[in-house]
Amino acid sequence: MALASLHRILYVEDEPDIQAVAKLALETIGGYTLEICSSGSEAVAKGPDFAPDLILMDVMMPDLDGPATLQELRKNSTLINTPMIFMTAKVLPDEISELKKLGAIDVIAKPFDPMTLSQVINDIWQQQAA
Repeated sequence: MALASLHRILYVEDEPDIQAVAKLALETIGGYTLEICSSGSEAVAKGPDFAPDLILMDVMMPDLDGPATLQELRKNSTLINTPMIFMTAKVLPDEISELKKLGAIDVIAKPFDPMTLSQVINDIWQQQAA
């Protein structure tokens, strides 16, 4: 399945400081259009109307965690096949493997480098397209 070009990212992160750094990294440096959601519930509500090319989501959040949010997003027909990347501080190989089994195309370690985040995401996107 060929992926379309990457422009719109639904970003789900509950920490305002991390949101601000990612916004700078992805909008200013990467040139992406971002819809930032502070919770899984907000992502489930806003995701379908935003129609992202990619979902980028924290794993550990109050309310709905990343895996539960992904399950809810996948119930919507417009988001069922949207590529998804988890971001987490827990990057042991078996944890990454579990997240990929849930449907993530990749996992990005936190803390991330704001100067290279958009390139890392672009590289993952290109690998998926190949």
